[in-house]
Amino acid sequence: MEFVKLEVADGIGTLTIDRPKALNALNSQVLAELLEAVGQVKALRALIVTGGGEKSFVAGADIGELLDGRLKAEAGHQVMDAIDALPIPVIAAVNGFALGGGCELALACDFIYASEKAKLGLPEVTLGVIPGWGGTQRLARLVGPARAKELIATGDMVDAAKAREIGLALDVLPADKLLAHCRDVAGKIAKRGPLAVTAALQAVDGGLQVSLKDGCALEREKFAALMKTADQAEGMKAFLEKRPPVFKGA
Repeated sequence: MEFVKLEVADGIGTLTIDRPKALNALNSQVLAELLEAVGQVKALRALIVTGGGEKSFVAGADIGELLDGRLKAEAGHQVMDAIDALPIPVIAAVNGFALGGGCELALACDFIYASEKAKLGLPEVTLGVIPGWGGTQRLARLVGPARAKELIATGDMVDAAKAREIGLALDVLPADKLLAHCRDVAGKIAKRGPLAVTAALQAVDGGLQVSLKDGCALEREKFAALMKTADQAEGMKAFLEKRPPVFKGA
């Protein structure tokens, strides 16, 4: 892959969009490489997504390719949906501009941590269009419909502090500490029961699509299924024996 780099260490993947001369803008090749990379990480314990260079996470979609029709909405949705559907936690390390398709990429992740230098937004209305890769849907679910409508209708960018205030980012870190923080979070997750982590994410995401009653029923199903696993037996045995558990994902 030319523009997407995937590094793996201790069960944690770091996926970097590395096209800094174009502020890591998403063109058809980058999207294809992202989709390929996402297909390689399902067996990991966690994934971190970030941008190469110091200025940008992903500045947006490649406008030139949008104008000549080479960059299709379906291609962007395919990538965002693939990230959203991963059975492992995905952490966005937003190290700079995350605009348009870049913000949508971050929104497809489970957690967003931002550098103090980060700027986030969905400015598509300034180009006469709307977000086309899931931004209208995922942003509203994350920050609420009124705030999402405000950000989308104005096209305004928000800085990292404002992103944290409205719930778009979980925490704001100095630029030189952002990746280390994300790796610390990923490392903590990697020590937990992988089947339990996946089930927890699925219960939260699935429950948001249904009533509270049905969401609680989904939670019960996930809990009952985990009670039949070797990881559950190991986790509870380790607790009683006052030792760290050794989870095998079984």
